[in-house]
Amino acid sequence: MNPLNREQVWQLLCEYTQSDLLRKHCVAVETAMKWYARKFGEDESLWGNIGLIHDLAFEKFPDQHPQKDGEILKERGWPDDLVRAVWSHGDALNIPRVTPMEKTLYAVDELTGLIIAVALVRPSKKIADVEVSSVKKKWKDKAFARGVNREDIAKGAEALGVPLDEHIGNVITALKENAEALGV
Repeated sequence: MNPLNREQVWQLLCEYTQSDLLRKHCVAVETAMKWYARKFGEDESLWGNIGLIHDLAFEKFPDQHPQKDGEILKERGWPDDLVRAVWSHGDALNIPRVTPMEKTLYAVDELTGLIIAVALVRPSKKIADVEVSSVKKKWKDKAFARGVNREDIAKGAEALGVPLDEHIGNVITALKENAEALGV
């Protein structure tokens, strides 16, 4: 499988992931990864596909995440650096994030979920109406989107070298570019 072929990557994701919600999460992470790839002058297709596939096996093997995700990609012949990026996007395997791709994947993963949750509680339910200030307000409410690890988001922005408010703004901008596909 060519990790640069989005259609093949999408088919692989769909093979393991039935949940529309989880698929949309992966598309949101793909969208943010592509935005940051453009910002950093990196390969937009490659970064996007890593975002798209990062939670490949989460639905089927939640207790083995992200280990199983990387193992499946390795079995499919994906290069070691891309497998490592998938493995490093969570803290479970204690793999330090060293490349810009690894740092970015970690930094955008949880944040996309928080931003979309904020969009969905807006009267319009549209990402177009989400501002950094509205995300920061909901950030403080620990009961809101309680599954989103705010500490990981802050740690990710810091490792990326982008101030938190700027990072939130960047991901909002990215998600607005793909609002229709994300249903927000």
